[in-house]
Amino acid sequence: MESSTPPADAPLILVADDVAANVELLFDQLHVLGFRAIAATDGPSALEACFRHRPDLCILDVSMPAGDLGVDDRSTGFEVCRRIKRDPRTKRIPVIFVTALNDTTDRVKAIEAGGDDFLTKPHNRLVLGARVRSLLKLKAATDSLEDTLRKLREVEKMRDDLMKMIVHDLKTPLTSVLATIEMMADGDFGSINDDQRRMLLDAEGKAEDLLALIGDLLEVSRIEEATMTLDVQPIAPAALLNEIVHEWGIRFQQEGAHAVVDVTDDAPVFEADKGLLKRVLGNLVQNSLTHSASAISLQLSARRNDDGILFTVADNGPGIPPEYHEVIFRKFERVKNPNMPRTRSSGLGLAFCKLVVEAHGGRIWVQSAGEGKGSAFHFSLPRAPAHKVVRVTAGGAVPA
Repeated sequence: MESSTPPADAPLILVADDVAANVELLFDQLHVLGFRAIAATDGPSALEACFRHRPDLCILDVSMPAGDLGVDDRSTGFEVCRRIKRDPRTKRIPVIFVTALNDTTDRVKAIEAGGDDFLTKPHNRLVLGARVRSLLKLKAATDSLEDTLRKLREVEKMRDDLMKMIVHDLKTPLTSVLATIEMMADGDFGSINDDQRRMLLDAEGKAEDLLALIGDLLEVSRIEEATMTLDVQPIAPAALLNEIVHEWGIRFQQEGAHAVVDVTDDAPVFEADKGLLKRVLGNLVQNSLTHSASAISLQLSARRNDDGILFTVADNGPGIPPEYHEVIFRKFERVKNPNMPRTRSSGLGLAFCKLVVEAHGGRIWVQSAGEGKGSAFHFSLPRAPAHKVVRVTAGGAVPA
C-alpha cells in the first residue's frame, strides 16, 4: 500500500527487530497510520536510539542480538525494556513487545520487565494501530499530569520561600512593637488610666498571638527542611500526663475546663524527646480549648499499644466533621464550622504534631462522631524511635 510521508510533528516510534523484513513491514504499517519511525537491529542500538531520540513509543522484538547487555539473545527485548523503564529520561515511554513467542512465561517476563502491551506475530495492522494510539494517549495524559505536578511544586516552593522571607522580616519589628506596648502599659512613658491600660493589654495580647503564629511558621519550616535530632530519654506516661495537666492548671481554671488523667497499669515506660512530646500534647489540649465555645471536659490517657504506647486527648467539645479528619493535619488547614468560635489558628498546630509523631516513628489520627459529639486525638509511638536523627518528608520520617 502506498503511503505518504508522515508530518514532522507526528509521533515517533522506535522499531527494534533484527529481521529487516519485519522492520520494513512495521514501517509501512506505521506510516499508513500516520506515525514516523526509526529502526534498531539489536539491543545496544535500540537503547542508544531510545536515549538519543526519545521516541514517543517503542516496539521491541524479544529475540535479537544482545551485544554487551549481558543477557541471552532470547531475552534481549526484556533487558532493553528494563533499562528503558529504569532510566528517568525514558521511564514513561510505552513499550509494546511484538514477537513470535506465544508462551505464558514470555508474557509474564514482558510484564515484569515493564512492558505496556504484547502482540504476537503475525499481528493485525488495525489492532497494532489501536494499541499504539491508546498508549500514546495514555503517555500524553501522564506527561501532562507530570508537568502540572511539577508546576504545582514550583508554585508551592515559591509560596513557601515567600512566606519564610515575610516571616523573618516580620519577627524583628513585631518584637519591638511588643516591647514598646509593655513599656507603655507599665507607665514608663507617663501615667495612663485604666481604659488605656486595658486597650494596651488587649493590643499586647493580639501581638503575642501574631508572634506565636510566626513561631509556628518558623518551627514547621525548620522541621520540614532540616534534620531533626531527637533528645531521647525514658518517660513514664503517668508522670508526663500529670505534668501536662499541672502546667495547664491555670488555663483550665480560666476556661472552666476539667481535665482527668487515665493511665492503664500496662502502659510502658518508653523513650522519646520529652520536650517535643510535651508540645504535641500541649497543642492537642490547646486545640480542644480554643475550638469550644463553652467549658469542656478533657481526658488525657495512655495505654499499651502492641509493643508501644497509645496516647489519647479526648474532649466533649463541638467535634470534627468526618470530611476534615485527614486535612486538619496539613499545613494551614482548619475546620470551617459556623458553630465553632472564631479563634486565632494558624492551621499549623496539628501539622507540627504530625511531624513530631512521625519523626518518632509513630502515627496520629482523630476520631469524632461529628458535630457536638466531641473529639479524640490519638497518637501511637514505639517503645523507642528507630533513629535519633531523622528528616521528615511527605512520606514520613527517614534516617538523616
